Amino acid sequence: MRLTAEEIRERAQALGPWFHNIELGGVGTAPDHFLGDYPAVKWNKFAHAVPADLSGKHVLDIGCNGGFYSIEMKRRGASYVLGIDSEVEYLEQAKFAAAVADLDINFEQLSVYDVGALGQRFDVVLFMGVLYHLRHPLLALDLIREHVADDMLIFQSMQRGSGEAEPLAEDYQFWDASPFERSDFPKLHFIEDRFAGDPTNWWIPNRACVEAMLRSSGFEIVSRPEEEVYVCRAAKATGGEGAVYPAKGSKQ
Repeated sequence: MRLTAEEIRERAQALGPWFHNIELGGVGTAPDHFLGDYPAVKWNKFAHAVPADLSGKHVLDIGCNGGFYSIEMKRRGASYVLGIDSEVEYLEQAKFAAAVADLDINFEQLSVYDVGALGQRFDVVLFMGVLYHLRHPLLALDLIREHVADDMLIFQSMQRGSGEAEPLAEDYQFWDASPFERSDFPKLHFIEDRFAGDPTNWWIPNRACVEAMLRSSGFEIVSRPEEEVYVCRAAKATGGEGAVYPAKGSKQ
């Protein structure tokens, strides 16, 4: 799509507000973002941990928002990129950004809970900045591992609380409450009303909780290139004896 800078600016403003600041023909879609040049400022800290050549790879961007990461994956040569989001407004932004960048990227209106309906698996799955917006975060990770993640998961979540993550025991005694008093024990903080003015901010984990949830859902943490970002590998089946999803049928 060939547009002048002024045409890009007018169209971007009409599609706003944007959460992703994406440079399109020299025009930023969210130049006054409260986090700065976001998400480029975060991407620049962990881009080295993502394969520079994604030729032949299929990539799924869950919660693609305005399309920043979908665009970056396509620029690295991915043969197929699918961005999904539950919000139509974000998808319209992403489609526009991809068109201006002249990149062939697919976008669909789906939530993370719908990934099983895709009927396909992906070499790389991005799950960036979505977990804390979900009422059922562990279910989402289980669904990703069960249905779409063939190899690499690139994960990011806002974190609060302790930044420490000490080794955990496999079991704890019923009468021993001391582990729960440790600041570095896995904690998922529940937000009943809103956080930062956003009613969709439901859960905010500490670092230990993020890492424990990823492991529990069948991912091996390969690296942590940025304090909130994890590069993982699909390693095992989801859950344990207490897991209720995926259903295994009635026990007779």
